[in-house]
Amino acid sequence: MIDAAELDRLRAQFVDELARAGSDRDIQTLRDKYLSRKQGVIAGLMKSVASAPPEERPRLGGLANTFKQEIEDKLAERRAAVDAGRPPAGSVDITLPGRTLAIGHRHPVTILRERVESIFVRMGYQVIDGPEVEDDYHNFEALNIPAEHPARDMQDTLYLGAPLGSGTLLRTHTSGMQIRYMETHQPPVRIIAPGKVYRRDNLDPSHTPMFHQIEGLVVGEDVTMADLKGTLVGFLRQLFSADTQVLFRPTFFPYTEPSADIFIGCLLCGGSGCPVCKKTGWLEVLGSGMVHPAVFEAVGYDSERYTGFAFGVGIERLALLMYGVDDIRAFYENDLRFLQQFPS
Repeated sequence: MIDAAELDRLRAQFVDELARAGSDRDIQTLRDKYLSRKQGVIAGLMKSVASAPPEERPRLGGLANTFKQEIEDKLAERRAAVDAGRPPAGSVDITLPGRTLAIGHRHPVTILRERVESIFVRMGYQVIDGPEVEDDYHNFEALNIPAEHPARDMQDTLYLGAPLGSGTLLRTHTSGMQIRYMETHQPPVRIIAPGKVYRRDNLDPSHTPMFHQIEGLVVGEDVTMADLKGTLVGFLRQLFSADTQVLFRPTFFPYTEPSADIFIGCLLCGGSGCPVCKKTGWLEVLGSGMVHPAVFEAVGYDSERYTGFAFGVGIERLALLMYGVDDIRAFYENDLRFLQQFPS
């Protein structure tokens, strides 16, 4: 039969269990245990009251109802406390574990450009930058490219109209920065000029209307073709491998004389001949030559006293070779599956 001692025991038990209830689910479990109409603790007490002597039923029933009301009140207080500690709807729950953020990847052209720059910086070169919108004089005339030269053809150069003027264009190479630097600096000169350049090229597996070049210039007394050869052979062997085979082949550039195209042994076939190197065993990587005296005259250098050499290399061309990519368009399609293959 229900008595005061039994109620005290049940009350202490309930208080202990309620203190451990930290969620809506825990609170509902306690409610079911004590207040369920069929199997609850209070339901059991009421059955005990019904079996008590008639004269005891009012007192015992009052004790059971008081206990029931205490349980309901304390459950309500506990639920309110749990709700108060819950963040508002739509807010961030700072107790949740953080999400791992995806780490970005630097572009493969950027990675390779900085690697090329670092090689030349170790050789003592200064890295310079300049405008991508250039004038006709610095892009062509000062580089000994006369008005009738094919490089001025509209099929190659992107000219800009008014209000910038008919002689304004998107630079076709970064050699204009060499002219700008020499106009304000006296020899000795040892610079590289990396940056974007623009041509009227159709987008295909080997061409794009915007690409990156690094052009270099060295000017001083007694600078010779041997200095040019030693510099570029050293650069290519640092960039690729120490046993890279290098070939110099005579060619023509209006701003250098003599001029040479530079080839390396094919990276895929080792020189035996394959479709990539067109069965020659060699891959063209850059152009170079001794600075033409007319270029020195345009910037006020004494061509009898100073000599120099210049070179230019396309970063995308190097990237195609180094990374084994067969389509230059892949560098600009923003396909994460492609970009994530390269070290960040």
